[in-house]
Amino acid sequence: MSVAAIVPAAGRGERLGLGLPKALAVVGGLSLVARAVDGLVAGGVDTVVVVAPPGGEDAMRRALGDRDVTVVAGADDRVGSVSAGLDALPADADVVLVHDAARCLCPPEVVRAVVGAVRAGHRAVIPATPVADTLKRTGPAGQILATVDRSDLAAVQTPQGFEPATLRAAHGRARARRDAGEPVAATDDAGLAEDLGVTVVTVPGDPRAFKVTTPLDLAMAEALVTAGPA
Repeated sequence: MSVAAIVPAAGRGERLGLGLPKALAVVGGLSLVARAVDGLVAGGVDTVVVVAPPGGEDAMRRALGDRDVTVVAGADDRVGSVSAGLDALPADADVVLVHDAARCLCPPEVVRAVVGAVRAGHRAVIPATPVADTLKRTGPAGQILATVDRSDLAAVQTPQGFEPATLRAAHGRARARRDAGEPVAATDDAGLAEDLGVTVVTVPGDPRAFKVTTPLDLAMAEALVTAGPA
């Protein structure tokens, strides 16, 4: 048995404004994707497959240095990219993680918690944190329609963990729907599992697993790396 991880890293990073794929942005001298892979390996992952932008495989390999990682070409959407990663996984994996390269500072203990929950018998597991902000539902003109009860809401992170057959089935169904011209609205892999009727459970996430999306996020990541271990 082994733990395998897919790292979708095909995002263009337009909101980051660097003119290169987001995963290649550098924090503390290392690319986001290299830091994400290091965190997965420290958390007990045996095999990592990184999904690069089509045509960007060589640049991704350079960003990863001498790390023992398989790099494959992705697609125009997340479903296609994760599916490409699934095709490259070893057959002996009993846990498959999907982890965003942009969540490059996710602590290894979160990785271990997700893996442990899958091995305890849960088919789909996600790290989550309580929602701290007050949430409002707004109308088309920006007016407030209601205050949303946040007591049972959570912000989810990655890595998201799955029993391999569950993730394959979820993506197979999503691909079939997409190919038939139906909308696939899920924004994460757990949502695709939910669409299958699979119960998804949570483990505690960590604030350091935030997603680097904007220049402010990149500056925060740099500050955390510079400050050293918490």
